[in-house]
Amino acid sequence: MAAPKRRTSKMKQRSRLAAIAWRAPKLRQCPKCGGSVPGHTACASCGTYTTRSGKEIIVKAEA
Repeated sequence: MAAPKRRTSKMKQRSRLAAIAWRAPKLRQCPKCGGSVPGHTACASCGTYTTRSGKEIIVKAEA
C-alpha cells in the first residue's frame, strides 16, 4: 500500500480546503421587477430571462 513520502504542509492543506469552502450564491437584480435572481435563471416573480445585452429570451405565459 502506498504511503505519503512527506507530510503535507499547512499552506498546501489550507489552500486545498479553501477551494472547497462554502460561498454565498451571487444574485443579480431582475431588470423588470427588481427581484433577486441567481445567474442564468428565469425570474421567479415575473418569469422573464434577460441577457446582459438586455435581450429578453423567455417570457412566462400569462395565466
